[in-house]
Amino acid sequence: MAVTLFLPTVLSKLAEGRPIESNGATVGAIVADVATRYPNLAPRLRDETGQPYPFVTFYLNDEDIRFQGGFDAKVSDGDELTVVPAIAGG
Repeated sequence: MAVTLFLPTVLSKLAEGRPIESNGATVGAIVADVATRYPNLAPRLRDETGQPYPFVTFYLNDEDIRFQGGFDAKVSDGDELTVVPAIAGG
């Protein structure tokens, strides 16, 4: 399934500065594909066991994947996956 991954500006610099087209059946497969293609981006998307960090949120078509099965969430052709890192400050 062709999925478009959108990254925040700080991370997009590690992936040629543009959205990434990827194929896979689940969010985890998409992230794994992107991590293989962009190794410098990999440790910012998932931990060493391949799981999402608690402070990085993934949205599949504007829905938080934590409520859709996490990295096991199924994707469809044309879906959009957006990465939103936690923001701290005060």
